[in-house]
Amino acid sequence: MSVLSTIVRAAEETSHALIFPNWVFPIIAAVVFTVLGFVVYSFRDVANRHSEKTGGNASGHTTDH
Repeated sequence: MSVLSTIVRAAEETSHALIFPNWVFPIIAAVVFTVLGFVVYSFRDVANRHSEKTGGNASGHTTDH
């Protein structure tokens, strides 16, 4: 038996249990992305809420050159 096969066999024998079952991790990711989506959605159209500061134009640019 070579040293490499001993190392591979030892690596296979030491497995660590996960803290959650495998199906929980995608659910956690979906919840995190959903929460982040709501945060991004809550900041929609923020520039146009204060249109009096920009003269009604969200970008602050005027068309009168």
